[in-house]
Amino acid sequence: MRLLDQKPNNDNFFERVYEVARQIPYGKVTSYGAIAKALGAARSARMVGWAMNASHNREDVPAHRVVNRVGLLSGKHHFDGTNLMQQLLESEGIEIIDNKIIDFEKHFWEPDF
Repeated sequence: MRLLDQKPNNDNFFERVYEVARQIPYGKVTSYGAIAKALGAARSARMVGWAMNASHNREDVPAHRVVNRVGLLSGKHHFDGTNLMQQLLESEGIEIIDNKIIDFEKHFWEPDF
């Protein structure tokens, strides 16, 4: 079943967010809002953020690849260490200056379900 065919509900919303996040390609990023839109819950970007914050104990969810709508590392403070989110993105070839992704459009991945 496609993710868009499911209606959003609180019981499995976080798991559905994680399923989208797992599909973000190496070296790419997406936004909280893009994930929410792909799940048919366009006004739930903040809830996607909560899901990403809750995912840090899950090694299978690349939360570092989810940023805000303009490429800012807005979830940076939820990662262990001072610059872990930035370091993970830089290890994938993404340049960051002042907590913002350079050439954001080039690195942006749009969930397509």
